[in-house]
Amino acid sequence: MTSLTERAEQHVNGTTPAAPAPVYTAPTAGEPLPVFDFEDNPDYPMPELVPVHVAWLRVRHDVRSVAKTDQHKEKNRDTGREYVKYNFRGIEAALNAFGPATLRHGINIFAVDMTTSYRDTTSSRNSKMREATIVTTWQIMGPMGDSLPLLKSAGESLDSGDKGTAKAQSLALRALLFNTGMIPTGDPEPEAAHVERGEEKVRTATDYRDEIVDPKTSPGRLEQISYELKAARMLHVKVQNENGDEETLDALGMRHYQERTAPKGGAS
Repeated sequence: MTSLTERAEQHVNGTTPAAPAPVYTAPTAGEPLPVFDFEDNPDYPMPELVPVHVAWLRVRHDVRSVAKTDQHKEKNRDTGREYVKYNFRGIEAALNAFGPATLRHGINIFAVDMTTSYRDTTSSRNSKMREATIVTTWQIMGPMGDSLPLLKSAGESLDSGDKGTAKAQSLALRALLFNTGMIPTGDPEPEAAHVERGEEKVRTATDYRDEIVDPKTSPGRLEQISYELKAARMLHVKVQNENGDEETLDALGMRHYQERTAPKGGAS
């Protein structure tokens, strides 16, 4: 077999034409699958031939943690301003972390069975939605061809179009990678802080009025107060504002929010 170095020298010296790029053709029925020659393909280093449980352990060693960097955003219905509702780890974060590590250690992951169920439902705004639930059975195969016991994970999604199945499949794969890999988020330990449970203080309209008119209250906090007032059904409760006039908490909060988010200064 001619080595890569010998082929390069022959090509430089003009003794042999450059070989065309190989074209893959599917084998015919009964024909053995072609063997990939790693020695002739230095860009694809051969992973070490170890049992699958060792290779998977090495993948876990490489993927130490994946932080919750993706953000789910929603809009405030009253102000139209977008805010972050919560952070999460998405499928792209999972693939970016596990893709290179599984390739490096010769791990292949296959979906070998899938059970699906669907139902029609509606969103909180009465939009028609389609719920997709998928339970997928996975095979994790190592570089020697052996496999871990078959594993299952589930994914669920809501979609108004035709993407529900794909979303649920992605969620099932994300669950497999993070749960089987036991990958932490890097967030603080939930029990690191100890808080004594006590009776929650019920806030009055005056309490909210005082916080709204306080110039130290940020616009973000004013948005949060709006949600709290809505949940407590206090938006239309009238209070005495900073000018001595009666004003609803909703109008009071909106006025101060607009004042604090207005551009500073004006055109000269």
